[in-house]
Amino acid sequence: MRRTRLFGSFDAVVREQVADGATAHYSEAGDVLFREGAEASTYLLVETGEVEVYRYCHNGEERVFQVFEEGRTVAEAAMFMPHGRYPMCARSRTATRLYRLQRESLLAACRAEPELAMHMLSVLSQALYTQVNKVDWLTSSSASERLANYLLNLQPGDDGFVHLPLSQRQLASHLGVRAETLSRLFTDWQARGYVAGKRNAWELRDEAYLRKLASPAQRSF
Repeated sequence: MRRTRLFGSFDAVVREQVADGATAHYSEAGDVLFREGAEASTYLLVETGEVEVYRYCHNGEERVFQVFEEGRTVAEAAMFMPHGRYPMCARSRTATRLYRLQRESLLAACRAEPELAMHMLSVLSQALYTQVNKVDWLTSSSASERLANYLLNLQPGDDGFVHLPLSQRQLASHLGVRAETLSRLFTDWQARGYVAGKRNAWELRDEAYLRKLASPAQRSF
């Protein structure tokens, strides 16, 4: 817990309060960890591996909202929701070691430690702000602008390529575009020399062009 954004800055006493009743788990890739609408009595701390959070659209297609890696907590916001239900589904993207942390332990720790409660409020407010900006961006940008911004926000691997954490169909849904549109963009950009690669691994060869496309997404605060 010392490595987490939520709890790493607090002392051992607070971390022990939060961890009270936690249980360790191992899951294989594809295992569902919780489902939308189920009672939200626990949230997750990823020790190793990756967990993806997703929801099914009205047309039955799956939309992945975020991928959580080592040291990240998943669904902590659901612990404070009055309806007490998970708003999305979660599953292991890879073989994963994780902890299930108890809702009641988190709430008790927040009541006992005001600084923890304020920190939780700050982190959740930032997440809300990020989502508001994302919705605004999705409703005011073109498909090419969204894709450029998404690629630039990925960290290149040791091979110099950015590796998409989603399949192209999932990425299309995430960006709010058709899969055919996304495929056409990659094909066109590769022909023009802006990117190079295939499937989920891409080299950004003309970052200046991509940054110009993505510039409307940049905010001053």
